Formats: sequence, structure tokens, C-alpha cells
Amino acid sequence: MSFHKQQPLEILLPQLKAWFDSDLGRELLTAESEVVDKIVSTLFGVHLAQFSVDSRVQLYKESPVSHCFSVIPRLELGIDDHNIVADNTQVPLAHESVDVVLLHHALDFTDSPHQVLREASRILRPGGHVVIVGFNPLSLWGLYRLFSRKKNLPPWCGHFISHRRLSDWLKLLELTELKHISGYHHAPLEKSSLRSRLSCMKNWVKPSPAKNGAFSVMLARKDIAGMTPIRPGWALRRLINIPVAEPSARDSLRKIRESR
Repeated sequence: MSFHKQQPLEILLPQLKAWFDSDLGRELLTAESEVVDKIVSTLFGVHLAQFSVDSRVQLYKESPVSHCFSVIPRLELGIDDHNIVADNTQVPLAHESVDVVLLHHALDFTDSPHQVLREASRILRPGGHVVIVGFNPLSLWGLYRLFSRKKNLPPWCGHFISHRRLSDWLKLLELTELKHISGYHHAPLEKSSLRSRLSCMKNWVKPSPAKNGAFSVMLARKDIAGMTPIRPGWALRRLINIPVAEPSARDSLRKIRESR
């Protein structure tokens, strides 16, 4: 399944950061954070990894997971210790070593979104969760993208992967979809004054039963059929530590039987 060719991520990153710094980008991030905070606050474990296109964005601040970090595409000045520099398609983490994986627009800005999701599934332990944040093509933003002259610029150059396609990918990777939420129903206009004037459009779109917000958030769990929990070693030792008769006792019993 092919996607349109994007510019190298090294070129897109400065443009993406500039867009996230705009009024519209900040409003979208705020709306995304509100939704993701409610989800990650219910997910537990030891390690949480966020695949991100912007090292400044950390959507795990409300997470109860003890060790949270981000996987970012390139080395930058001023980044803290909670970052790993790596390609999202080849993350240097052990197989089944992470409890929660958070993909923040990581599928929108890559030449191989399915491979990024496959890598997230690879490092996710059985029973762990993945949270996917991406642009929604079935929205005002998706409609604007179709007719925009800025198709080669972020965020409109993103893939805008549909919920139906993501659901199919999750099934192939043995990930069970648990939740799908959509948010931010404002028109994709850069000027806040224009967005406020068209707030009536937001009120008309939001009551619709369809998930037609600018972004969508999907929560899935890694399930493996036939998986049987393994008892710890100390429990196994207790089970096999069965008292048996001493050799002398067995010899005495044999002699009694022979005398009969």
C-alpha cells in the first residue's frame, strides 16, 4: 500500500516546528493533550516510549508510568535525557520491552507509516497499549487539504490516514482496538479572528455522530492468542519439592512384603 512521497524528514522538521508554534498549531496541540491525558493516565507499566516529530512535545506528563521517554528523529541542541535519537522505523529498543507506546503524528510524517506501526508493535510487550494520534481525513481539515495549494507544506503534506485503514493494520499486527476519539472541530484557518467568526461551523459539525474532528486518537492493546502466564521460578520450585520416602524406609517395606 503506497503513500505519496514526502520531503526528507530533516527538511520537514523545521517547518513542522514552525507550524506547531503558530496559533492554530498550539490550539491543536492543546486539544490533543486534553484527550491523550485522559487516556495515558489509565495506562500503567514501567516504560513508556513516545514516537514524536517534535522533541518539545511530551504527551505523557499525566502518565503514571515510572520511566517515560521520547524517540526523536534527529539530535538537537537543548534536548534533555528523556530522548533517544533514532529513526521511527528502526528503534534501538529490545523486543517486547515497553508497556506503552505513544505515536504523535509519527504515522503522518514518514515514508513507511505501516513500518512505524510495526516497530511500535515489536517493542510493545503482550498486554501493553499503543496510543495513535494523527490527522483525520474525514474532517474539515481533510477537505481543506484536498483543495489546498499548500499540499507540499506541513501539516497538509501529512498522510492523514483514515480510521478504517488503521483498524486493518492493527488487526494484522494482533492489536485490539479499544477506543477511538476525535477532537478539535474548528476550521483550519490560520487567523484566530476568522476561526472565531466561523465558530458556528464548529457547533454544527461537533454534534455529528461521525468522528470528524481535525485529529483522531486510537487506543489499542497487544493481544496474543493462547498466551499462558509463566509462574516465577520460586513457585515452580515449591511445586516440585514433594517429600518422598527415604531409601531405608522403602527397603524395610520390601522386606516385610517378602516375609509374607
